[in-house]
Amino acid sequence: MKKGSVSPLERFIVALNERPDSVEFEQTMALIDALYDFHPVAFRNGAVNNAAGQNNGSCKIFAFGIKQNLSASQTLACFGRFYREDVLCHPEGDDHQNIRQFMLHGWAGVQFDETPLIER
Repeated sequence: MKKGSVSPLERFIVALNERPDSVEFEQTMALIDALYDFHPVAFRNGAVNNAAGQNNGSCKIFAFGIKQNLSASQTLACFGRFYREDVLCHPEGDDHQNIRQFMLHGWAGVQFDETPLIER
């Protein structure tokens, strides 16, 4: 990377901080896939137990959030419209349980059996 240029990760973090409503799930997945090798693992999130290979998007986002020391609000923004439209606009819903559980329990509720992301 050229001196003074901004990395894709740095641009993404700026977007999370300055324009969180502009971040989309697909953008988050593309960045994670570019930076890490992913290995599906089991994880717990509040009352939700996810088997290895189940809810891989949530697994990737939570592992990425831990690796990047993201706040709960930054991490929720990584889910894009699933968080903004499906969850926030429908608080009574029961879909997207990993997002809803994370809203309730934050980082204290997230536990991985193994490390799912390895830097490339």
